[in-house]
Amino acid sequence: MTTPTNGVELLGIPMAAANGRIDVYSGVSRMAGKVWGSLHRAATPSRTVVVVVHPASNFLGHYLLAPLAERGVDAVGLTTRYIGNDSTLLMENCVLDIGAAIKFLRDRGYERIILVGNSGGGGLTAFYQSQAESPTITHTPAGDPPDLTTATLPPVDALVELMAHPGRAIVYTEWLDPAIVDEHDPSRRDAELDLFDERNGPPYSAEFLTRYRAAQVARNRRITAWVREKLAELAKDQDGVQDLPFVVHGTGADPRFTDLTIEPTDREAGTMWGPAAHANLMPASLGHLCSLRSWLSQWSIDDTNCDGPFHLTRTSVPTLVMYGTADQVCFPSHAISLYDAVPHADKELVAVRGGTHYLSGQPELMTQVADTILSWLESTGVRA
Repeated sequence: MTTPTNGVELLGIPMAAANGRIDVYSGVSRMAGKVWGSLHRAATPSRTVVVVVHPASNFLGHYLLAPLAERGVDAVGLTTRYIGNDSTLLMENCVLDIGAAIKFLRDRGYERIILVGNSGGGGLTAFYQSQAESPTITHTPAGDPPDLTTATLPPVDALVELMAHPGRAIVYTEWLDPAIVDEHDPSRRDAELDLFDERNGPPYSAEFLTRYRAAQVARNRRITAWVREKLAELAKDQDGVQDLPFVVHGTGADPRFTDLTIEPTDREAGTMWGPAAHANLMPASLGHLCSLRSWLSQWSIDDTNCDGPFHLTRTSVPTLVMYGTADQVCFPSHAISLYDAVPHADKELVAVRGGTHYLSGQPELMTQVADTILSWLESTGVRA
């Protein structure tokens, strides 16, 4: 770890053992055997730390870290081993990485740890706490390690679901473009399922939306069936390659992006990558490159272990759910599904009026979110 500078310290957290497969591109990262966190310390010693995490995004500079530290609570922006590249990501390994970080912080003497799942971190943090309290997952959907029932997964003291969706496979399926009829050629499209064909809308009819949502699930399942076929073929040669990469076209086609009458909020039309028609095929948008094994763990609607609402039903700690009313990514229904899943009364649902997904250019709302989290921790008695 680095020497602290201006109250900020880079944490090198020993990574839990991998499953033997190379799923991180960087040899330097593999040899380092660490996941990284950015610790922002309060001016006076804090026995409480807030940890903000996402499966793949770089949260070392997350917007909440400095505001929380300025308010007297230490804060860590945590990465997983898949920082910046989710093409081979396994949700189960992300759980291991969070577990390594929580143990590291417990060993440092923190008495209260609050886990914040921002965006795609929402489903992941629910998954983590569920397995920390009562582990059940013994392998990935492809049948590989890790076995979470034997892993070191210290429970946290509270959860915050911040501008979060219920799980990567769930939101990915809501975004899949069902008009694509050839997985190798995104220009071949079914006009009757084309979100971007003006003859269909917006606004879209109830009948179109029913067909569209069903077709999205069907496409996810077709890809999953193909993935399982390919894995079965590879398994015939035990000494050969056991995973392969592939491309998924059309991953930014949620009707809510183009039709503001569906689940009305304060949001603008489009996505955080720009117009939906462009984001749908843009290489830098969601989940275009994947491996066979990662697909099952991360994106398969029927196979993933990371279902946020399901896992929240298995948790017992205080939970705060916050959503932005101008968010183009995570919608109020996502927040409500997470909130409703919490099985006890020690929970709160808060709308951030006018809040976009990452509160870009909204410093006053960043302050509001930090204040809300800390006042909630005080009210629940979690902050030490």
